[in-house]
Amino acid sequence: MTKQKIDLSFYTILFVYFCILIFVSNSLSISIKEVDIFYSNDTNILWYLTHISTHFFGTTNLGLRFPFIVFYVFSVLLAYLLSEDYFTKDIDRLISILIFMLLPGLNSAALLVDNAIIVVFFVLLYLYLHKLYGKEYYLLLVLFLFIDNSFTILYLALFFYSIQEKDKILMAVSITLFIVSIIIFGFFIGGHPRGYFIDTFVIYAFVFSPIIFIYFFYAMYRITTKEHKDIYWYISFTALIISMILSLRQRIDIADFAPYVVIAVPLMVKLFLHSYRVRLKIFRIKHHLFVKIMLIILIISNALLLFNKPIYLFLDNPKKHFAYNFHIADELARKLKKLGIKKVEIKDKVMQKRLDYYGVTYGNKYLLSEVKTPTTTDVITINYMNKNIKKYYLMLQK
Repeated sequence: MTKQKIDLSFYTILFVYFCILIFVSNSLSISIKEVDIFYSNDTNILWYLTHISTHFFGTTNLGLRFPFIVFYVFSVLLAYLLSEDYFTKDIDRLISILIFMLLPGLNSAALLVDNAIIVVFFVLLYLYLHKLYGKEYYLLLVLFLFIDNSFTILYLALFFYSIQEKDKILMAVSITLFIVSIIIFGFFIGGHPRGYFIDTFVIYAFVFSPIIFIYFFYAMYRITTKEHKDIYWYISFTALIISMILSLRQRIDIADFAPYVVIAVPLMVKLFLHSYRVRLKIFRIKHHLFVKIMLIILIISNALLLFNKPIYLFLDNPKKHFAYNFHIADELARKLKKLGIKKVEIKDKVMQKRLDYYGVTYGNKYLLSEVKTPTTTDVITINYMNKNIKKYYLMLQK
């Protein structure tokens, strides 16, 4: 395939995936964590993004999540442009970016109100500007202090990288910003060993999908011991090691580390393709098998992540569904509005807050309960795939 066809294929796939994310975003109700962010008195970047977006799109599921889908699209574009540094063959670039696009952790970050996809974008932007102009953008590094506390990891990684490159200016700037970030946000290390290391490993396996993370772990080891270590490796490896070390004593927020780890996907792909091509065809059977298993798991993981409601058909208890906290509220609000009810009191205070986002606010005329009483006037049932997920009973209050 020519470069033009590869580029056309990439942009077509990205557009289709953008449409899929738009569709999926409409099926996810606001969670309680997102409610707290939206109505927070702390006007951080997430607050501004969600309020600007809902100003144009309304207080809808798409309005809440559209900025993060946009960050995902631009992150993928930057990752594709950066991949020119790693691959001489355009088909290799396409393979690398498709794996990057399909990472379950990256897709979930695109659909949640969270800093993770924002951090991915800005790290890739920094690397792209570094590639484009061959110099550091110190003003951008300073700006990162006001975006998210996890950039502490980036500053530390750049400090280690500057030692290798013997870049005294970057060394001074990165360690200064690292110290400032620690002073502002803190960096708690403490507690007693509690086995969170395994939990962290499992979460990383979800972010990448299990078989990709195993190979990624091997790739990091191989590059550490035998290959040239560039800025991508320093950022990814620093985040990976720090998260593993901290998880020995405390539960960590993987969203603080994963954005830095996933940018090393091209390193992993390049190592695999090199290993594949230096072998004769008869010795490539294991590589073919690995690719097939990887693709199957990656596709299934994303299908379950993006189109997850059919999973309810196989669960006795709907609350065991991994996306349960992102369902029900929107559908419940719609059904109440169809009954002409825009004010209701509900005993589930978490659901009360979630309904408020959709315009169903607190009022004491109607009571919504999960328990049927003699005064029940209506039954509201939430069904997915013709399966009853939740049932509420509506009654007039005296």
